[in-house]
Amino acid sequence: MDASFSHRTRAANLEAMAAEPVDLLVIGAGITGAGAARDASMRGIRTALVDKADFASGTSSRSSRLIHGGLRYLEHGELHLVFEASRERRVLLKIAPHLVWPRSFLFPVYRGQRVQRLRLAAGLWLYDLLATLRNVGRHRMLSKRQLLRDEPSLRRTGLKGGARYWDAQCDDARLALANVKAAHLNGALVANYTAVERFERAGGRVQGAVLRDRLTGRDFRIEARVVVTATGPWSDAVRSEIDGGDLLRPTKGTHVMVPRSRLGNHEAITLTSPIDGRVMFILPWNEDLSYIGTTDTDCEENPDDLYATAEDVIYLLRSANSVFPTARLQPEDVVATWAGLRPLLRPPDPRDPASVSREHRIVEGESGVISIIGGKLTTYRLMAEQLVDTVAKHLNRIDGRPVPPNPRTDRVPLPGGESHDLSVIISELESGGLATRTATHLARAHGSEAPAIARLQEQNRELREPITRGHPAILAELVHAARREMAVALSDFLIRRTHVFYETRDQGAGCVESAARVVAGELGWTDSETEREIERYLQEVECSRRFQEGLGTGDEGG
Repeated sequence: MDASFSHRTRAANLEAMAAEPVDLLVIGAGITGAGAARDASMRGIRTALVDKADFASGTSSRSSRLIHGGLRYLEHGELHLVFEASRERRVLLKIAPHLVWPRSFLFPVYRGQRVQRLRLAAGLWLYDLLATLRNVGRHRMLSKRQLLRDEPSLRRTGLKGGARYWDAQCDDARLALANVKAAHLNGALVANYTAVERFERAGGRVQGAVLRDRLTGRDFRIEARVVVTATGPWSDAVRSEIDGGDLLRPTKGTHVMVPRSRLGNHEAITLTSPIDGRVMFILPWNEDLSYIGTTDTDCEENPDDLYATAEDVIYLLRSANSVFPTARLQPEDVVATWAGLRPLLRPPDPRDPASVSREHRIVEGESGVISIIGGKLTTYRLMAEQLVDTVAKHLNRIDGRPVPPNPRTDRVPLPGGESHDLSVIISELESGGLATRTATHLARAHGSEAPAIARLQEQNRELREPITRGHPAILAELVHAARREMAVALSDFLIRRTHVFYETRDQGAGCVESAARVVAGELGWTDSETEREIERYLQEVECSRRFQEGLGTGDEGG
């Protein structure tokens, strides 16, 4: 199939959706909906995937960026979740090695904290066992001296020792995008910025929907034998029109990006916050930045209006400062923030937000719509597989078609994941004249697709220039995102495709006009459309900084 995946592909897909019924309409192109579309299209099911905004623009790009076995689940006795997540972690390291990578964690233990050394040691042994002794790496208990040798900036007072264990880190937005692209390559009709206006019924059952192209304002009808909602924290709102029910208890997770040099951390750190005893993380992101997260609080806010508050930011900074006392992080040290809602299942006893289960549930409503609720990033592929199993059985009942075999999505690499040795890709890019930092960035973000970007800058040397000074992303990535990643808004390019938004002190505000000119040339924007996109992007920057409005005199991270 043609590798192009652009705004023209999107327009053609919308026309095809309106022209001919599909077997399956998936609403929601976060990680779960994208995974389901990939799985279904690989089974030969004619699939359409739509989202009212960009791919992964909700929770799936606002996570802790972890693919983890779920060490915290052991506290609640959810051993099956740890076993399941450990298996899926191995799968993702194999099928997307450019987007999911091993990460070592140090867990320092301090006098008086909730988790002590003996309990930690027992938990980590069980953690490795539930990974059937095939964890990313075996844990090791460490003395105080060993911990301080590896992380000399740790607080020494009260330190009793700790442990090193292994999990994995990921690029959440690009992992979702890779699943979307895989669905497209297997024949799915995919379109972002396409909203459900209303569901269409026949005989009391939903058999399609009226969709609105949010770029043109045009409405059209799509017929579908089966409709699935994978809309995360929007699930209750979407289902209210058709089946009702109150299935979610969303909790808010906030993260802050800070200069890594201020913390001085060499590895990822697992800590218990002195404020409330909650387990949280300090994670290296690149050579220059680390991020701190996460909060876990009940939230009734509209997912469309979510942002990090001053209270969220102060909590995270104070928790990090308690472990790295010389950091003295203050709100002005924050480079960027992000906040998302975890679409967790509502428990029978709703008193403790941190104890809400990370399990998922597939719900078949009276309307015929199938919804997937809950779950987590790590197990999205398995969730998608179970969801499409249910869809396949429905299609069999509807028209008698055979139930297609499992397509083994656990073995087929995601786009860009065909090569496990990124050093070979990096060397190839360097031999073409790219700087090591840029070559490494391209290999990590695009894997085996990185040479396609290199060819763009070879054809047009102006595209070798950085998008913004000091960042490894180059202008060729904007062109690639327009032609092969269906980026259609400026925020798609700078937030979710290149991460300039999260990784630069001005969050891309200084380069927004030059980036917009490159994008406008690809997408055919008029001057007024370009100005509108710049304004919308700057509003995203403002939202990331809105926490500053709530800072009073004397508020600080110490």
